[in-house]
Amino acid sequence: MTSPRLVAFDLDDTLAPSKTAIDPRMGDLLLRLAERVEVAIISGGQLQQFQTQVVDRLPDTDATTLDRLHLMPTCGTQYYRLTTDGIDTVYALSLTDDEKSRALAAVEEEATRLGLWESETWGPILEDRGSQITFSALGQSAPLDAKTAWDPTGEKKNTLRDAVAARIPDLEVRSGGSTSVDITHRGIDKAYGMRKLAEQTGIPLEDMLFVGDRLDEHGNDYPVLAMGVTCHAVEGWEDTAAFLDELIPTL
Repeated sequence: MTSPRLVAFDLDDTLAPSKTAIDPRMGDLLLRLAERVEVAIISGGQLQQFQTQVVDRLPDTDATTLDRLHLMPTCGTQYYRLTTDGIDTVYALSLTDDEKSRALAAVEEEATRLGLWESETWGPILEDRGSQITFSALGQSAPLDAKTAWDPTGEKKNTLRDAVAARIPDLEVRSGGSTSVDITHRGIDKAYGMRKLAEQTGIPLEDMLFVGDRLDEHGNDYPVLAMGVTCHAVEGWEDTAAFLDELIPTL
């Protein structure tokens, strides 16, 4: 492709280690990039994660650069823009109360049946993110080493995903992060988020570049690759930083 007009990023393990704040170097790089092109972050996480991991850690900058930053929590079912006064909501598409209650019941009951409901956790296992219900096996704030040890092959998470999907066929059930399962309206994934981004910005998908750590066939970034968007695979934020060091001078 020619130089991208928009660069989109996954959040956890792409811009920062899972659930942790970005390094100051990454904050600088994101703003340098936003001085040249539109910059988006698309993740299954909720807005609060975007705020604490990224927004609160960005260096001070001008309104024009902030206006080029696009936040798409819960895979684009919510869309926010940054201003010098804070975060503006463009839209937020929530699950109904009935959908939420059925999703919460299905994931708790299936996790218990499969022996995957842990008694010792770091924060809540279940979270209502408005447009998404998220199961985090070890709690929302579990340390990275504990999450890696819990399900190194992904087998536990994928078994739970399949069991929950069979219970609520009208909703989408996906493997999320290393120990999480996400439940949304059907058809909601990062490809949906990218399409919404194209719709909102007027920038065609062929002029976008996506950077993510889970572009493998079973990864939650794979739908973006499968839809034909140019992608760059990384294995952590340091990879992303090195890639941006090379990319930014070419834009």
